[in-house]
Formats: sequence, structure tokens, C-alpha cells
Amino acid sequence: MPMFDAKSFLKTAPHMPGVYRMLDQKETVIYVGKAKDLKKRLSSYFRQNVSGSKTRALVSHIRSVEITVTQSETEALILENNLIKQYLPKYNILLRDDKSYPFILITNHKHPRISSHRGPRKVEGQYFGPYPSAGAVWESLKLLQKVFPIRQCEDGFYRARTRPCLQYQLKLCSAPCVGKISDEDYAAEVKNTSLFLSGKSQQLIEQLVQQMEKASNEMAFEKAAQFRDQIVSLRKVQEQQYVSGDHEEMDVIALEWSHGVACIHVLFIRDHKVLGSKNFFPKVPAGSEPEEILPSFLAQFYLSGAGGQMVPKELVLSEQVADDEQLA
Repeated sequence: MPMFDAKSFLKTAPHMPGVYRMLDQKETVIYVGKAKDLKKRLSSYFRQNVSGSKTRALVSHIRSVEITVTQSETEALILENNLIKQYLPKYNILLRDDKSYPFILITNHKHPRISSHRGPRKVEGQYFGPYPSAGAVWESLKLLQKVFPIRQCEDGFYRARTRPCLQYQLKLCSAPCVGKISDEDYAAEVKNTSLFLSGKSQQLIEQLVQQMEKASNEMAFEKAAQFRDQIVSLRKVQEQQYVSGDHEEMDVIALEWSHGVACIHVLFIRDHKVLGSKNFFPKVPAGSEPEEILPSFLAQFYLSGAGGQMVPKELVLSEQVADDEQLA
């Protein structure tokens, strides 16, 4: 393939938003970028004095450039990250984590099941999360099972029961499958679980205190003790997870860059609770500038749907990024 004629190409480049793909002599896409003004952005690559060793190396390998004009900058941002995911270009910063993130699911059955869920939300029910890892989900499920014993078994196992299983003997399930709990009481346990997962634990505790006092006044001491134990457990969880202030849904993201290695730490806050955190180590091409890393990570993490992540109501970053308005 002949050398790239940048001068002739730039004459045809439009002053419009869009996405560009740079290809090498093997017609392999080596870089994908976006621009508010394609002509201006592409012209910056072919000046006499190009700054940055990564950019100089990239330009030396360009043999052709393909462009796609978009209706807006936001459309360009989304398309750019879909193409990065498709081509995994050599000179782009790449997020090396495309796993979907787990949620906690409460199904819409007669006797709802609570479980971990990963992937498309095809099952009808309430979804809570996302959680940073499967371990974080299982810790929450283990705790909930002790406080609110609603079933976690598979539907086939549930339908086949003729007598309570070991989970009932261990007081980890109320055995709705064989009528050991009334439908009304089971629905109350499910509602309490939903309140807790929705971040309304204080409201839930106040309700349980009232129910405990009522049960005590009615001489139902075993029932009152059950409410008491639930209140104690929930207060312990509150102390561990509660975030002060009015932060209902927030991700806190910080970047550390040293000796050519980037680490990005994400703290997940949902429904006023810390769900956990996770470290990411994106693949960063040699010669990249530190200010390139966080914008690339944010776009791939949120806009291209990596892991099913949605942009939260609040996003706290360790440094300002150029595309913060588009993310909003």
C-alpha cells in the first residue's frame, strides 16, 4: 500500500462531528477516534511538529483513514466506543474487562425467589445493583438469608418439594413450598427485603420496631424475638455500609498512573450503601499521555455498555475530563 497522502485527504474532510478509523499497510484498524470537527482534529495529526511519542508512532503507520459523519458529538462518542470494542486497535487505550456485572434479583413469582443475576434482564422482577463482583452479591445474599428467610432455591427444586429442606431446619428459608409460612407473611418478608435493598433500611427498622412492640403487647414473644433479631442484624449492616449525606447513586473513580501502568479504582454506591469497589488495569499504549486514560476508560466503561454499567446520577472523578458534559 502506498504512503498516505494526508494533504489530499484533508481537503475532503468535513467540518462536522464524527468518527475516524486509521488503518496500517495491512488494512488493520490501528486507531479509532472521535471529533467535534473532523477536519480540525485530523489536521492535528499531520502537522510538522506533532507532540507525543505515541502520536508520532501512530502517524508513521497510517496508510489510510476512514471517516463516519454523525449527527452529534454524543453519537460520535457512542460509535467510537462500539468500534473500539469491535477492532481493539493497537494505539487505543483498552478496558480489559468486558464481563457483565451481577445484580440481585427478586422474581415476580407467587413465592418470589432471591438470587444473583448476570446478563440481560429477561426475567421479570426487581433488580438491585450492579455489584462489583459475584463475591459481593453472595455476601449480601448470605446476610439476607439470615435476616429475611425467603427462598433462594431454583424453581424446579421449589416445585418438587413435599417436605421442608435443610435450609428450613437451619432457619435460612421459611419453606413457602410446603406451606410453613402463610402467603401474607411471606409477602411481608419479600417486601422487607426489597426495602432493605432499596436503601430504606431506617424505614424498615422503624417498621420492625413497631411490629416487635405489637407482638410483645399481644404476648407473642417468639414473634417479638424474631423481629428483635432482625433489627439487631440490620443495624449492624447499617454501620458497615451506610454513606453519610444524600448520595443515593454514585460512582467514585480515581486514577493512579506510574511507570507506564494505569490503575483505576471504582467505588460503587447505590441506595445510600457502599456495594463494594473494583480495580481496573486498562491496556495503555506506550507513549500515551496520562490525561488520555480516564476519558477513554469512562467511555468504554459506561457508554459502550461494558458490564451492563449505566452512568449513575452522580460521578466523582479524581480529575476533570474533557468529555464530562457528554457523559452527563
